[in-house]
Amino acid sequence: MNIPLPSGSDDTTYLQAMQQQVLPALEKFRPQLCCISAGFDAHREDPLASMKLSTQAYFQMTQQIVDSCKKVGCVGIVSFLEGGYHYENLAHSVEAHLQGLLLW
Repeated sequence: MNIPLPSGSDDTTYLQAMQQQVLPALEKFRPQLCCISAGFDAHREDPLASMKLSTQAYFQMTQQIVDSCKKVGCVGIVSFLEGGYHYENLAHSVEAHLQGLLLW
């Protein structure tokens, strides 16, 4: 899914979009395999995006996807690294995402 969000969107805005749009769509579609395009350029320290996500938000969003996938009976999740240009925070955000995936 692609959900356009306004510049400066933060954890609250992203997590609301997850709850109100992404997770209901996932649960309605009931995929056998979930593919995540995991981009981390929305981190608040990233020099290219104008979003305000924390590292913890990446964990929370991943955790919510994992929980929904379990609920609908997915056989697995594939995650593709997309972007992130503040290398220190990219590493932390990827780690948070992987920690969320470990909940599978």
